[in-house]
Amino acid sequence: MQLTPVVRSEWLKIRTLRSLPGALLALFAATTAFSAIAGVSGTSDPGFDPLFTALSGVVPGQIAAVSFGALAVSSEFRSGALRLSLAAVPRRGRWFAAKAAVIAAPTLLVGWVTALAALLVARAGLGSAADGLGTGEQVRGVVGCGVYLMLMALFAAGVAALLRSGVATLSLLVPFVLVVSFVIGDATGTVADFLPDKAGQLVLRESYDGTLGPWSGLAVTALWTAAALLAGAWSLRRRDA
Repeated sequence: MQLTPVVRSEWLKIRTLRSLPGALLALFAATTAFSAIAGVSGTSDPGFDPLFTALSGVVPGQIAAVSFGALAVSSEFRSGALRLSLAAVPRRGRWFAAKAAVIAAPTLLVGWVTALAALLVARAGLGSAADGLGTGEQVRGVVGCGVYLMLMALFAAGVAALLRSGVATLSLLVPFVLVVSFVIGDATGTVADFLPDKAGQLVLRESYDGTLGPWSGLAVTALWTAAALLAGAWSLRRRDA
């Protein structure tokens, strides 16, 4: 079977499972709302970075992207759905590639729209404090933000394929992104720059110190994502449906 019909089939699943479009809507709403709040209050921070302040809503909003990726895969492991999918597409690698594609594309598009909306509403709150932001920095922040959210969704998808559980995946990744990553960062310094979320978020900053820059940080996140997807694909091939 060619890949295109498989992608269409998987896209239909994404559209018809209400929790998945809801997760993308939550990504937009949460990110924009938190960025708007940050835009009003962010200038009081002595380490003020106007670009990161404007896009800081991504930090809580990314949970919705992680949920989207995890639930899109874990839904296949409920009620024997995966057996039906693999009966239609016996080549498991092709099926998983199609699943990854329909997770990546909408997350990337929604991520770009979300980043642009967050930047605009936060800039309205920041006022003259954001006047120093250049066009190139803002374009880099918006483009990089969409890519980062896509990578985090795919990272969660790979972990979900490995663990075969959306609950287990979210129980692992949500505390890691919201709590553990910050604790490790405080304790280990620059080592934290190589964590999947910390590395990718460098693209959201106007200025940055350390080993990685904006695009090399995204590359580190991409390596984490590739490793998770390969682990998920390996699990899918080796274990019974």
